[in-house]
Amino acid sequence: MTRPHDLSLVAQVSGLQQGAIGPVELASHYLDRIAHAVDLGAFAEVTGESALRRAAALEAGGPDGALWGVPSAEKDLVARAGVPTRYGSRARVDHVPSTSDALAEAMDAAGAVSLGKTSTSEFGLTGFTEPLIHAPARDPWSTGNGAGGSSGGAAVAVAAGLLPAAVGSDGGGSIRIPAATVGVVGLKPSRGRLPIGSGFDSPDGLSVTGPLARSVEDAGLLLDALAGLAPFSYATAAPGQGPFVRAARAGSRTLRIGVTTVSPWDDDEDIVLDPAARAAFETAAAWLDDAGHDVADADWHPVGYAALFRVLWRASAARIPLSAEDMALVEPLTAWLVEEGRALSARDLLGGLAEARAFERRTISDFAAFDAVLTPALAQAPQPVGAYAGHDPERTFAMQVEYAPYSSFVNVAGLPALTLLEDRRGPLPHPPVWDA
Repeated sequence: MTRPHDLSLVAQVSGLQQGAIGPVELASHYLDRIAHAVDLGAFAEVTGESALRRAAALEAGGPDGALWGVPSAEKDLVARAGVPTRYGSRARVDHVPSTSDALAEAMDAAGAVSLGKTSTSEFGLTGFTEPLIHAPARDPWSTGNGAGGSSGGAAVAVAAGLLPAAVGSDGGGSIRIPAATVGVVGLKPSRGRLPIGSGFDSPDGLSVTGPLARSVEDAGLLLDALAGLAPFSYATAAPGQGPFVRAARAGSRTLRIGVTTVSPWDDDEDIVLDPAARAAFETAAAWLDDAGHDVADADWHPVGYAALFRVLWRASAARIPLSAEDMALVEPLTAWLVEEGRALSARDLLGGLAEARAFERRTISDFAAFDAVLTPALAQAPQPVGAYAGHDPERTFAMQVEYAPYSSFVNVAGLPALTLLEDRRGPLPHPPVWDA
């Protein structure tokens, strides 16, 4: 018997429309999965009762919306009225917003059923999801390892079959790092591609909203829904034919693909590409070549990147409204970033923004000869839970750069990026405790 969570998002949407499964049954199934997988740390808050009430109301009204009846969850940076939204921080442990962010409202309008909040690092500032406020997010395939971050909970929920797909946010790799770590598809859209923000936006334009899914087609369906481009034909009970789903299903034309292992952090940090990561990169390049694409080295020599990104990241942290009492509760890395950011002058910030725009123009120009550019997803193997603990903040920041030196430049350049891995899934993990 096929379990609902083993089906793709596209298949679940089709099943909902055809009446093969109802919103209440599907929400109940996923809530049961979540209850039996607490140790994975995927969720910061589960809202089972309200989810079932909404599912029942949707079921009574009939299909309406691109994601009608689809279980979902918000990252714990996205406010939902009446639901604790803690931003992964002890400084917000009692925060219950009275209004919802635009992303939560957009998912409601699409017909989704929120099951709660997926876990994030504190204020989404790190590439690992191990906040002091709750249990760390763990790779369901190797539970001794962390899940990456900051959308680690969303990635774990998708990888473990606790959600059919999820929405994350990405300001420096926060969708793609956990996607690569746990083995799902992670898509960072182009800057401005979606009409809704991440719930934790900043004026530097780094952070965008995007999907995490188990296939490119599923990611395309969720992106179509987020972009308002996913009409559905309820008469024929078929999934919508938005442009991203169509692109995922279309046969590929021959592409000119640039390949590079250059990182813009190379002139500032000790970036070492792990042999396994290099082998995966070379295998992917060979597959593309064998598929008939025109694969060539990308001549890219970025300079001065580290300084500008440090300014932007610190300035972004400085915008978090934290009192002196709050600062005593936040994690050391958060406090360091906030204090460093508050010490920046207007001249520092404007200079960093100007350098970022110049980097954007140079990168787009350097990549213009290619339809796509292939880089490694990560430079190192997934890190054990606790690997970043016990270090001073500056070293913790450097360790994250060494782990994922290929992600943040895409945010600065405003480009889209897709994380793909060789399929490692097979059946979703289901030890006895999950067999319910």
